[in-house]
Amino acid sequence: MSDVAARAGVSHQTVSRVLNAHPSVREETRRLVLAAIEELGYRRNAAARALVTRRTATIGVVTSGSALFGPTSTLIAVENAARDAGYFVSVATAARWDTEILTRALEHFMMQSVDGVVVIAAHDEAVRAVRAFDSPVPVVMVGPKEAPGTGVHAVTFDQYGGARLATRHLVELGHREVVHVSGPLNWLDARERALGWRHELRAAGLRAVPAVAADSWSADRGYEVGLDLLREGLPSAVFTANDQLALGLLRAFAEAGVRVPDDVSVVGFDDVDGSANFYPPLTTVRQEFGELGGRCLRMLLDLLAGEAVDPVVVEARLVVRASTGAPRA
Repeated sequence: MSDVAARAGVSHQTVSRVLNAHPSVREETRRLVLAAIEELGYRRNAAARALVTRRTATIGVVTSGSALFGPTSTLIAVENAARDAGYFVSVATAARWDTEILTRALEHFMMQSVDGVVVIAAHDEAVRAVRAFDSPVPVVMVGPKEAPGTGVHAVTFDQYGGARLATRHLVELGHREVVHVSGPLNWLDARERALGWRHELRAAGLRAVPAVAADSWSADRGYEVGLDLLREGLPSAVFTANDQLALGLLRAFAEAGVRVPDDVSVVGFDDVDGSANFYPPLTTVRQEFGELGGRCLRMLLDLLAGEAVDPVVVEARLVVRASTGAPRA
């Protein structure tokens, strides 16, 4: 920095202000400093800066390493929001959610002196593992509606409200039998979506038959459930816990000559890339992952600034397409 200051003919403090985007620097001076930085090939020494500021401008992110749409999209959204805020992201993936694996990941981040940690996991085991870890830095968990333990703060998508929107849409179309195909029930998201479906039917004065529990979020499992529904008797509407399950259903129905939405309406959840090109285009609940990532990072920065925060819930939005319609008379 001293070399840059000497080349630009300014003080060391002025160089620091330019590097930190301080508003009090004149534009002409800023250009001189940036030109000197370019000419000298100056790069900040992150280790030295961390010793002075006690901050590394790095956050740790723990995720499942799953190819599932939700966790992957959340990771990308958090990384984008962190980069926009001038932070780098260090990522650790957990092959499975248990206390030992998650503790190792968190301890690794502590040795890296990260400023904070984001845990992306809507899974019971992950919640228990985070609760058991005494973190010296702020931890934001994406998944649960409420903080699972001291020092842990929650940001989540409104899974419950989204399920109610999907179910209400079908009820308002005139459907009186809405079957729900749930995700694995050890996932918080799956339970919240099932609860929202059940409560919306109850609010409409309708009976909720037991949900069809899927042991995975896959299209293959959706296809199997579709075959079961065809054998056991087709309802007028089905709400699936994600779009991949819905995709499997659509294939099973198409092979059997069942028309969607003439014979049965189908609603998914997530609005994955390509869901508008399912046949027919899928009505689904959209998760705003960009907003989720931004709110997550904003909470972490507020915590680093010593501010009090409340749990954050990002609202749901229903996207209506051609897979839903009124039931046959």
